[in-house]
Amino acid sequence: MDLPTPGIASDAVISPGAFVADGARIGPGSRIGPGCVVGPDCVLGAGVELVAHVVLDGRVTLGDGVRVSPFATIGLPPQDLKYKGEPTGVMIGARTHVREHATIHRGSVGGDGMTRIGSDCLIMCVAHVGHDCRVGNGVVLVNNVMLAGHVEIGDYAVLQGAAGVQQFVRIGRMALVTGMAGVERNVLPFGRVKGYRAKFAGLNTIALRRRVGLSKEQVIVIARAVHDLYRGGRPEESADAVEAAHPGNAQVAEIASFARDRGRHGLCPFGRAAEDEDAEA
Repeated sequence: MDLPTPGIASDAVISPGAFVADGARIGPGSRIGPGCVVGPDCVLGAGVELVAHVVLDGRVTLGDGVRVSPFATIGLPPQDLKYKGEPTGVMIGARTHVREHATIHRGSVGGDGMTRIGSDCLIMCVAHVGHDCRVGNGVVLVNNVMLAGHVEIGDYAVLQGAAGVQQFVRIGRMALVTGMAGVERNVLPFGRVKGYRAKFAGLNTIALRRRVGLSKEQVIVIARAVHDLYRGGRPEESADAVEAAHPGNAQVAEIASFARDRGRHGLCPFGRAAEDEDAEA
């Protein structure tokens, strides 16, 4: 976005009951409701709306058209005992909507100092985005989702209510995490995981059919490729062979590339529910 010039745009509307610190930059057409607190290092793009009783602190940048509902807080210090007040921040992309009581913490020096959320996301009530997270575009975090620090989430992933994600876990593009799942390992792109200790339960067939536009037969091919990926017990070692067996298949290539980068946690284990994936596709 084009950052607003220092100060408050002439057509911005600020409630008499709000506090905007000197140094904050408020873009044109923005609205700041009663009880809001905007810190001195905050930057709001054009058309941003803070509905009421919103707190922004630290180096917070909100893209054009972001809307933040009452009692949400963005940019407060991370829940990290190593944090000593370093000047870190949060960046949120255009048109993202942050709902009531959500908490998004600033980054830490253990990362690059910035928590990042993409454009067109929906962060529902009481969700928590921990320090140094990387959340892609179009992501939906349903009520009470909990992201620990340094979590990475790919574009258009959906995390259903009360799902919890461990530090440094990666969730691939268009993945689906079902409600109340506890995610301790990485989730493949287009994958679906479920369970108290989350296990791979098949593909997010709805995303593949509706968003990617694949046929049922094409989805079945991807499902069988994922079965082959897990069959050897170490998906990162099977990735090259699986990709080679499906030349030109963009989704299989993306899955194989993700699997090769094991990271700190490896992939969620294969669950029994995934055995029925071919039929479900």
